[in-house]
Formats: sequence, structure tokens, C-alpha cells
Amino acid sequence: MDIKQLIYLVNLERERHFGRAAEASFVSQPTLSMRLKNLERELGLSLINRSNNFDGFTSEGERVLAWAREIVSVYQGLKLEVESLKHGVNGTLRIGAVPQCSISLPLMLKAVSDRYPQLNYRVAVLSADQLLEALNSHTVDVGIGFFELATLRELHFQAEPLQDNGVEVVFHPHFFPELIGDDEVTLTQLEALPLCLAEPTRYFRRYLDTHFREAGVTLRVVLETTSVFQLVQGVQVGLGCLISPAGHLLPETLVGLQRRPLSIAAMTRQAAVVIAEPGRATPLSQHFFDEVRRWLSQRHTR
Repeated sequence: MDIKQLIYLVNLERERHFGRAAEASFVSQPTLSMRLKNLERELGLSLINRSNNFDGFTSEGERVLAWAREIVSVYQGLKLEVESLKHGVNGTLRIGAVPQCSISLPLMLKAVSDRYPQLNYRVAVLSADQLLEALNSHTVDVGIGFFELATLRELHFQAEPLQDNGVEVVFHPHFFPELIGDDEVTLTQLEALPLCLAEPTRYFRRYLDTHFREAGVTLRVVLETTSVFQLVQGVQVGLGCLISPAGHLLPETLVGLQRRPLSIAAMTRQAAVVIAEPGRATPLSQHFFDEVRRWLSQRHTR
């Protein structure tokens, strides 16, 4: 058994396809298949359900895969640690983020980049449930989204809570002059208005749906998408109004638009930046997490 075989196994889990797993592993498909068969032969276990295509893992394969994820994560962390010792903090950090959270992700990344300019980022947009699964399976190094803190403690994650600034309604005053003002907007005031919202599978949308339903208010949703960019564009052309966590959108992206706070109960989940526990987090993610914690502390004391 060698580390490459375990990497191939982890890549196969992620890609769910032999050809794509081979491409991700920078080998040919026959080579990947042969190395995985050699691993099965060495272990004396059938790990993969094979038909004409990849058909998942056997129960034994799932257990071996859990160990493979851990070993590959530690191996990759070791490589990053060696690189950071030789060249400083540099490399690519894998971040999983929900589409709408309580802070601007680019603003956070810029703050960290000022401290670690050689750090790069690859961001995947995930649902809250997908994000926790990705953290557990080590397919992302950092998670930024909504979590149940008790669950994070049970799973031994490090979490830095993000400040909850409430929820706001973003609108174009030319198309919705009735919303101009500074006081809180009620749920009832939004009943007749067209809205641009995230898809119903997203946690923030589920949170909104629950409170509107409990208030007996029917939503009129004219645009649903996972793309925050499309939602903001919908507001800019007057297609509808956007409901968003306050602090998620940079003021510079809302030129010509106005915002008002929404009167709604706080979310039950906590927005947070999350990485693995100390000793299991990769060096890059730990550096990132420590710098985010310092940056957030400075923001709160201003």
C-alpha cells in the first residue's frame, strides 16, 4: 500500500467516475484502475462496486475510505508544512462557503492576503449541509456558513463565530419608492412585493420561508438562484427586492440601491468560520483561521 493508491481512492470518491478520478490524479484510467485493484488484492478486500461504470463503494470500502481520507489529509498537510517552512505561508486553500452569510467573503480574503500575500483560494459554493459533509470528508480546508455550534463541538472543529447583524431588504428606490425610509420593514409589508431570493434548498432561504409562513405571509418570488450576482442584478434592474444577511454585500456593489433592516427573529444557526481541530487542521487553514480571528477581533473593537 502506498499514498498514491489512497489518493486515487479519495479522488474516486469525490469524482464518482473512473475517468474523472484518473484525470484528477494525473494518471491514465487504466493505471488508476490497476492501482486500485492492486490495493484490493493487497488488503484482501473488495472496496469498489464495479459494473460498466463506477457504482459506489462496498461496506468494507467505505471503512477503508474513511481511513484513506484521514491519511491523505495528514499527508497533504505535511507537504504544505514543508513548503511553508521553506517558502513561508503559500499555496491554495480550499474554502467551502454558503451563498449568503453574515460577512463579505472577498473582504475577509483581502484581509488575510494582506498578511499572507502568497496564499491563494479556491472557493466552492455549497449548501449548509453539504458544507458540514465537506469539512468531515476533508474536501475543503475551511468552511464559512451557518452551523449548529453544539454539533461542531461534538465533531471537534474549531469555530470562530461571525457577528449577526440581522437581515436587510435591498431595493431600488426608483422601482419601489414605497420602501424608502430608515425604520424596520415588517414581513407583512413585503407580501405584495416581488422578491429575488436564494433557492429553497439553502439554509438562509429556509429560515426566511419558515418565518414568513409562521407570520401568515405569502412570498411572491420572481427570481430564484444560487448566484448572488444574479440576485443583485435582479434588484438593480427593478425585477424585485432582495432579502440578505446584513454585512454580506459590500456597499460598493449596491450603487444606486437602498437598504432597510427587516423585522425578523434571529437565525437559530450561528454563522462561523470553521476548520478542523488543532493538530488535524492543515498548516494553511490554521494560519488562515488565526488571521481571520485576529481580523475579526480588530473589527469588533473599532
